[in-house]
Amino acid sequence: MATFDLDGFVEDIKQAQMDADGQAAVEEVLGRAVSDPNAIVAELGEPEEADLHKLYSDNDVTILHVIWPPLISLLPHNHNLWASIGIYTGRENNIVWKRTGEVIEATGAAALSAKDVYRLSEDAIHSVTNPIERFTGAIHVYGGDYFAPGRSEWDAETLRERPFDLESARQNFRKSAERFYAVP
Repeated sequence: MATFDLDGFVEDIKQAQMDADGQAAVEEVLGRAVSDPNAIVAELGEPEEADLHKLYSDNDVTILHVIWPPLISLLPHNHNLWASIGIYTGRENNIVWKRTGEVIEATGAAALSAKDVYRLSEDAIHSVTNPIERFTGAIHVYGGDYFAPGRSEWDAETLRERPFDLESARQNFRKSAERFYAVP
């Protein structure tokens, strides 16, 4: 039975991101990890608490364990960093957006399932939903400091840009989980 060693995974990601094509090298490591979802669950636990759990972060790379609550929708946002997303359980749907003047418009979509790895470029704008009625577990790797200021999000109704609010996004995670559990 394969195992997922979190400390070894973090070290492998840190090493991979230094490659000439750091994102591709990171995706190889991430792909190997999510190819065995049971090993990740054995190490990180069954996804039950919605949040963005920081596994590692420095100026060069950030690794998050993202647990999407059932039926959540996250506003369109950017990272100003490349991002590689690996799903180990559940679903994550992404809508990709582009700027058109003062607003954004949808240009594509991707439906991710367990074992999928998805690439976002440094200038990508995307929104995310978990379309299923259970938690989704994912590992997101960013090519820099995810927590650095300067990111944006777009209003769901007007599609106009505003500063990204991480605490508001975390509250959205908690409220979505509470709504799911409150439904009889």
